[in-house]
This record gives sequence, C-alpha cells and structure tokens, in this order.
Amino acid sequence: MIMRPGQEQLLLPAKPVFMWGSLLAAVLLNMMPLGRLPWMPDFLAVVLVFWGAHQPARIGLGAAFAFGLVMDVHESSLLGQHALSYATLSFFAIVIHRRLLWYRLSAQALQLVPLFLLSRVIELAIRIVGGGIFPGWITLLGAPIEALLWPL
Repeated sequence: MIMRPGQEQLLLPAKPVFMWGSLLAAVLLNMMPLGRLPWMPDFLAVVLVFWGAHQPARIGLGAAFAFGLVMDVHESSLLGQHALSYATLSFFAIVIHRRLLWYRLSAQALQLVPLFLLSRVIELAIRIVGGGIFPGWITLLGAPIEALLWPL
C-alpha cells in the first residue's frame, strides 16, 4: 500500500458507528436555531466531503442524497435542493480523494473551496428556478468558511 510522505503507520478504517455518529452530529449542528444566516457554514457538507475523501466506499452518493433530503425537509426548501447539492459535492469529493489526501491540510482546504462554492451555487440556482427569492451574493461566503473548517 502506498503511504503518504511522513506517514509512519497504516491507519485502520474508521468504525461505522463513529462515521454515522459524526454525520448525525453534523445534521444536528445544521438544525440548531442559530438564525440561519446566509453565510453560515454547512457542517453536514464538510463532514460529507471528509468521509467521501477518506472512506469513499462507505459514505457515498446515496448517503449524501439521503442526508440532503433530511435537510430539505428540515429547512422546508424545495425537495431535492440540498440532496442534489450534497450528491454533487460527494461525487466530486470521491473523484478527487486520491489526489486530495497527498497535500497538506491548508492545500486541501484550498482545493475544496471550488467544491463548496459549486454546492452553494447549485442550491442558489435551484432556489431561484423554484421561484424563491435571491438571498444575495453573501450566500457564497459560506464556501470559504466551510473550507476553513476543513482542518478541524
């Protein structure tokens, strides 16, 4: 097995209980009544990208789509808005996972900004096409904030 530079031991796969527990915790963080400002980071998106990059065989498109539907129901948004956004985000995280893990955390965060930005643009486009109001370009500020959360 190829090891990253500086890595001294092979890591065992994460336990499924921990993986699903972290996803549930991210859903609960997203559901907290914090006023839901437009630039607020999407914690579930960050956790889905993390598990998509580190354990792509376990957390895939189906889980991302299902959690997206949960967020759609919670936010009373157009059904499928978050689901499509999270599925796209998860797909691209799985596509770049081999390349992404070779970089330092700061470089990984920089590479993930376009993914988080794409996720925000998809949600924004679906909201506008569905007849919703335009929340402003400040919504896109959530993408760099989500990338800053990546190393955590």
